[in-house]
Amino acid sequence: MHLYGEGKTISDYFINEQIRDKEVRVIGEDGEQLGIMSSRDAMKLAEEAGVDLVKIAPTAKPPVCRIVDYGKFRYEQTRKEKDAKKKQKVMEVKEIRLSPNIDTNDLNTKTNAARKFLSKGDKVKVTLRFRGREMAHMANSKHILDDFAQALADVAVIDKAPKVEGRSMTMFLTQKK
Repeated sequence: MHLYGEGKTISDYFINEQIRDKEVRVIGEDGEQLGIMSSRDAMKLAEEAGVDLVKIAPTAKPPVCRIVDYGKFRYEQTRKEKDAKKKQKVMEVKEIRLSPNIDTNDLNTKTNAARKFLSKGDKVKVTLRFRGREMAHMANSKHILDDFAQALADVAVIDKAPKVEGRSMTMFLTQKK
């Protein structure tokens, strides 16, 4: 359960008596700055308001504490965290495999599949696999990957140019911005 920028889990927050700093910067319940004061004074303010003192920025000089209802604070932080997870898009890498002697119609079918993956926002890894005697004609087959990229030029850009890795030639395509 990580929170924004802080990289802290909710149980990592110091509350009330756990705060042992001499001086702290205090933020009130409504978000207003109450200034720098001793942690004892800040605790008194929190007790008078009937809520907790929570250290929200321990690395700041002086540390920042907030006067807030801890239960409510935890709830809001978990909500923010869930919303952040919902909004982030996980980019997947989809692989499309070709062979050096692929027919035009098959190539068109693979191109359409790649177009669909790219429209969903995924990266596409295009692999041209060589078997047996095909290894001798690797250089002549690079045009297949070039043609594939050219067919998708309207929606994709080459992220990583074709590169030979063992028995295959690989190229990465990403969606055009």
